[in-house]
This record gives sequence, C-alpha cells and structure tokens, in this order.
Amino acid sequence: MSIGHAPVAGRTEWKMLKTNPLEFLQQVRQEATKVTWPTRRETMITTTMVMIMVAMSSVFFLVADAGLKWVVERLLLVSF
Repeated sequence: MSIGHAPVAGRTEWKMLKTNPLEFLQQVRQEATKVTWPTRRETMITTTMVMIMVAMSSVFFLVADAGLKWVVERLLLVSF
C-alpha cells in the first residue's frame, strides 16, 4: 500500500508513488470512515457562533472605518 510520496535513496528529492484508481478509491473510503461528522445540534451552534462573530466584526470595522474617516477629514480640513 503506497502513501503519496517517498524519498529516493541518496537524494533529497521526492518521487511520486503510483497508485491505481481502485486502490485510491479504497483508501478514500477507508479514510472517510474515520471522519467524525458533527450532529445537527453541533452544526447549528457552530453556525450561530459564526454569524455572531461576523456581526461583531462588521460592527467593529464600521466603527473603525468611521473613526479613520473622521481623522482623515480633520487632517485634510486643517491642511487647507
């Protein structure tokens, strides 16, 4: 069973090992069985937390942008 790349003896280069498509699909299926899928509840909680963080980030950047705009306007008005 090959796993992607293997070093060539006496060299620092990496050589691709060839895997036939059937063996590759068997490896994919084997790895997919190891995945722990989240429950519906975990997915909803994570989605809600992401939405809250997006809203908080939006407000932060809105305030930061307004503050920088105010500073730049004051600097430009003073210089003329």
